[in-house]
Amino acid sequence: MIKFNNISKTYSKQTVLDVESLEIQPGQAFGLVGNNGAGKTTLFSTLLDLIKPSTGEVLNNDINVRTSEDWKSFTSAFLDDSFLIGYLMPEEYFYFVGELRNFSKKQVDDFLTDFEDLFNNEILGGKKYIRDLSKGNQKKVGIVAALIGDPKVIVLDEPFANLDPTTQIRLKKIIKNLSKKEDVTVLVSSHDLQDVTEVSDRIVLLEKGLIIKDIKKTTKTLKDLESYFTKE
Repeated sequence: MIKFNNISKTYSKQTVLDVESLEIQPGQAFGLVGNNGAGKTTLFSTLLDLIKPSTGEVLNNDINVRTSEDWKSFTSAFLDDSFLIGYLMPEEYFYFVGELRNFSKKQVDDFLTDFEDLFNNEILGGKKYIRDLSKGNQKKVGIVAALIGDPKVIVLDEPFANLDPTTQIRLKKIIKNLSKKEDVTVLVSSHDLQDVTEVSDRIVLLEKGLIIKDIKKTTKTLKDLESYFTKE
């Protein structure tokens, strides 16, 4: 279970995140929505110990992410291209991540065969460094690398941005298949309400760092969210 307890983040007297309590159960497909500046990336960053909260603690499987690194063995993420190593080719990067996850090159190669449709012959076997790939292809590399090693907690920030419609559909299928595993928790944020609704079982809406809605998905969820964001 993931727990955010009294988490806040303040910059120069401006509070950008203020979550009293949030629990995410194991095996849940969790969606996070909100406008720019709502605190989505900040919330995920506290979970990954990329940002030190001003108050509170984050527990990942009962491990305080600030005081122990044990959570890193079962947690992976792709938030943005800062997670990539631009001077490596995609295969080199995959092997690097695989080594961190105790995967041999053969295991990585076997793993990558499941993503041939997603890669669409644009990632592997080329001569481009990651820095020279399109934004969409960089995102493909980052997301697939985050899945190496059978992680139990997967955090993806805006995974559908910069992807063409075909790739978005393929990525949604991948995320849905991951969320079917009872021991895998997938956390996804997106500006696109339809995308995040489609892949999530539960959706939390943030506004100015506060939880405004915490919804278990139903057939009415997308319409309810659209109504909230279009209210006058």
